[in-house]
Amino acid sequence: MQANLDACRWLYNYSLEQLGEGRDIARCYGWSSFRGIPSLYDFQAQLPWLKQRFTFLQTVNAKVLQRVSHQLYSNLRALSKLKKNGRKIGKLRFKGKDRYKTLNFNQSGFKLNGKKLYLSKIGEVNIKYHRPVEGKIKGILVKRENSGNWFAIMQVDKPVESQEATVEKAVGIDVGVNPFLTDTDGKKMENPECYEKTAKRLKILHRKLSRKQKGSKNRRKARIRLAKCYEKLTNQRDDYLHKLSRFYVENYDFIAVEDIDISSMIHTRWYLARRILDSSWGKFRNMLTYKAESAGRTVIPVDPEDTSRENPHNIQDRHYRAAINILEKGLKKVGLDVPEFTPVERKPLLCVPALAVISGQVYSMNQERSPRL
Repeated sequence: MQANLDACRWLYNYSLEQLGEGRDIARCYGWSSFRGIPSLYDFQAQLPWLKQRFTFLQTVNAKVLQRVSHQLYSNLRALSKLKKNGRKIGKLRFKGKDRYKTLNFNQSGFKLNGKKLYLSKIGEVNIKYHRPVEGKIKGILVKRENSGNWFAIMQVDKPVESQEATVEKAVGIDVGVNPFLTDTDGKKMENPECYEKTAKRLKILHRKLSRKQKGSKNRRKARIRLAKCYEKLTNQRDDYLHKLSRFYVENYDFIAVEDIDISSMIHTRWYLARRILDSSWGKFRNMLTYKAESAGRTVIPVDPEDTSRENPHNIQDRHYRAAINILEKGLKKVGLDVPEFTPVERKPLLCVPALAVISGQVYSMNQERSPRL
């Protein structure tokens, strides 16, 4: 598989290099347009000739090579669109060693046989299932992480039963750095602060990597150890966000969450930038959205402006106050009546440790349910 990745990386770099050599190269390959970006057909039409000249490309599935050309074409189109919109853009870079990570088997070139995955021009590969495959597999992405682990991402065509969205229980969510979020049921979810807990280890591994001679085997081993540490950090963060988003989707029909402009907040509150990025509010909202869609729930983004300042219920805790205002704004946004409820702030708010979320104990820690609509 690594040889296939190297061949795809070479094709990407070769095609990008030819684009930079101007009109004569375009005429040589028979491209229909001499100005601007060649069409996708022009990109893919050169593949048969290249496979005859460079025989190592014949060891890669034809569909995979076509997707490499499609990737380059899409990147050029995206840059062109940004330039037309007045954005300042740079140039595409060549893919260095270990920078090309994905083999895209689209529609054909693969077959699943029990615990073995057959890939065209590669052979059978042992796999470990994340979960049973349901539906027809339309494509497979074979990806190599920096840590050296390989993953097969399967694109499945599966009929989904549409569920009618009903609203009985609603909740408003105010996200933050500490706590991670506060909801209208009076729960404060602790921020796991995955990066802060791993920062010391990362610093040591970065220092060890910088001391190794470039190109040596010891430097490669140090780089893999560092990549595995980053991979573990990402997995810990994603595990927390997945379980927390699943909790709210399973227990509430209507979820109002503040729609924060994270990029502008990072610039205005630069002293909190690292902790804001570590919190991954955007990823949490994305998880809520797609899980709610499949479960027949409703997620409404709400403008966070003045949500912590408005205080019609005379609430002292600003996070809890913001969560209530977010819920009321979300209900008004979709035309639902705002119910009357008694704030739970008269009791101490329930602080839920991050470990309770990870271990699934948060289900038994409800303080008071939101009113039914």
